[in-house]
Amino acid sequence: MPENVGDLAIVLHSHMPYVEGYGTYPFGEEWLFDAVIHSHLPVLEVARDITLTVTPVLADQLEAEGLPERLREFLIQHRLEAAAIDVESCEAGFRDAAGAGHERYARALDLLDSHGGQPLDVFVRTAEAGRVELMASSATHAVLPMLASDRGIDLQVGTGLASHRRRFGWTGGFWLPECGYEPGLEEKLARHGVKWFCTDQSASESGDEALVPVGTEAGPVAFTIDWTAVSWLWDMQGYPSWPGYLDFHSLSMNGVRIFRIDGKPYEREAAHERARQQAGEFLASAAERLEKFRERSGSTGLMVFACDCELLGHWWAEGPVWLEAVLEGAASHGIRLTTLGAAATELSPGGAQEPDAPPLRPNTLRASTWGEQKDFSTWDSPAVADLASGSRRLELAVNRAVASGIGRGHAERAARELLAVQSSDWAFIDGRRQAGDYAFERSVDHAAAAFEAIDCAGDVPVEPRVRSLAPDLDLAPLLVP
Repeated sequence: MPENVGDLAIVLHSHMPYVEGYGTYPFGEEWLFDAVIHSHLPVLEVARDITLTVTPVLADQLEAEGLPERLREFLIQHRLEAAAIDVESCEAGFRDAAGAGHERYARALDLLDSHGGQPLDVFVRTAEAGRVELMASSATHAVLPMLASDRGIDLQVGTGLASHRRRFGWTGGFWLPECGYEPGLEEKLARHGVKWFCTDQSASESGDEALVPVGTEAGPVAFTIDWTAVSWLWDMQGYPSWPGYLDFHSLSMNGVRIFRIDGKPYEREAAHERARQQAGEFLASAAERLEKFRERSGSTGLMVFACDCELLGHWWAEGPVWLEAVLEGAASHGIRLTTLGAAATELSPGGAQEPDAPPLRPNTLRASTWGEQKDFSTWDSPAVADLASGSRRLELAVNRAVASGIGRGHAERAARELLAVQSSDWAFIDGRRQAGDYAFERSVDHAAAAFEAIDCAGDVPVEPRVRSLAPDLDLAPLLVP
């Protein structure tokens, strides 16, 4: 096997809808707290040489006043102390499993405290240390091709980039929410200075096409996700389905996960060993795929492996162990780890491109998402038609109102409520009927507040804020005549 069979770019998309202050158990900011505890802290502890999205709406919440204190209280009272009760009260056969749960939360508390209790600093410091590259995204994770106007797209992208620049700086990368793409979107991204983005083209690609990035006429490079590699983890029979892993759904009487998927007491060391074995399987499969591409093309391929950050640690408890083993073992399999920003720089004119790297593919990108069926039906189908059409109608109403000259405070409030409505999460959650009416009510309530801000225009004062949502709001796109 050659010294370098190919390159691997691991992309973790870290995102949560705006739930801070909007409900607790079973739907609300508990989702956010568990994402930090189970995923963000352990993943960033081991991460290096990867690309990571921190969506603006996630950062907005982590930066919210009072959030760090509530997060720490939640971790101690509802996770760590609950696990301690399990250790004392559970059946003897589950004592070790309960102890593993307690140690997991104790480690999370140590990690949080090491960053001064500030969850956003975990991302900032890891990036500043050069271990991860952060990429930007739209303000509230709107599926951009589904928006009703270019103004709406510019509002989402401009506000998102302003947020990212203030907190992290920016290297030119942009995550398309839900990987939602349609031809021509790259031109709109280029207007904002986007240099590269990710897209899922697996419905139209075949073989190993995904191992070569796409050049667009507008300038940005499109990195297409290699769904063949992603499916090794994401498939129903993928790595997290091993019966000895911690079961996400089964809880103890105190709300702690102590069961294996097969219902037996959880055995942490056995599960971690299996995760490390699967990391080896992943690297062997990746190396084989990259080597076959090299033999066929004579060039070095780039495998883009992308998944939700919250899959690792939250949904799949052993995910951070798997990730650490992948990162540690890549070189021994002849795989070079790279970030998308580094890859884009190498591909640019004058970049230090590998001598045997393939040229960019011609632009044959098609409309797609990484949702079910790889189309837009998750966010625009009969099951969620009321949310989809309502969001577009609200967008046009806010466009008209702001352009007509309503007061600044009214305009900011209406725009922020619109951004909240445009989140892709509401249709996703509502379509699965797994959270009662929570998603539908959130969307309707934000829409009603937006219309209230518009209808009360005049001398009636309106609070321009929506908790901590979009503090870097860029109204300029809506003010253009």
